[in-house]
Amino acid sequence: MSQPLPELTDATLTLDNRVATLTLDRHDVRNALTGTALVDDIVATAAWVNGCQEVSVLLITGAGSAFCAGGNVKDMAERGGDFAGDVAEVAERYRTGIQRMPLALHKVEVPIIAAVNGAAIGAGFDLANMADMRIASRKASFGETFLNLGIIPGDGGAWFMQRQIGYQRAFELTLSGRVISAEEAFAYGIVLEVVEPEQLMETAMAHAQRIAAQPPKATRLTKRLMKMAPDMELKAFLDVCAVFQGMCHNEPEHLRAVERLMARMKR
Repeated sequence: MSQPLPELTDATLTLDNRVATLTLDRHDVRNALTGTALVDDIVATAAWVNGCQEVSVLLITGAGSAFCAGGNVKDMAERGGDFAGDVAEVAERYRTGIQRMPLALHKVEVPIIAAVNGAAIGAGFDLANMADMRIASRKASFGETFLNLGIIPGDGGAWFMQRQIGYQRAFELTLSGRVISAEEAFAYGIVLEVVEPEQLMETAMAHAQRIAAQPPKATRLTKRLMKMAPDMELKAFLDVCAVFQGMCHNEPEHLRAVERLMARMKR
């Protein structure tokens, strides 16, 4: 392995057949992102993935009954932990704390799949939306519940969700604070597929392996293009495509892929 696995505190990480699986492992607090080391673990994993060329897909899931409960409500009630202090102190703690997670995941060079095993609430819902694809257990639920607690989505949720499902639907879910089922999330286009709980990891891994079987360098470049496209004018975007294509045509993996295709055509 070109890059050793990072040492994590509250999550586990494995690498098998080019798929890295990150499991949030604080089921005692429903995998809450505050009051745990999970944000640190996610940020460390994101940096490792970008530096490890043996990774083609990052799969994120949760241990226990919840995918991720977001913020620790007990700390909110006590004005402690990440939520203590005046306006400036709280703002700085957000910038140096949970906001590192969306910035790190947004820069991940490989496709990210979230296997949502249970409740994805608040920042946990936002974490799922930071992935490129979401597969949900039938037991999963989703809620952008910040406003119910008199706070806003401080981790960037208002930026991510509307890019997934459009402004109007994202606005309604965010302003209502409704918790929705996996089936409703599927109807809204939040999740790609809903499966029985015992089939979740098998289904998510099948998607991951299908992507991981593609030429790895071209896969990373393709994800970069997909992320860049919404914010670019067509002409500038095509210029980037031309350069990336030139890079691909000069990679050995391209020639190997062409040779495999030609061999199948001769059969």
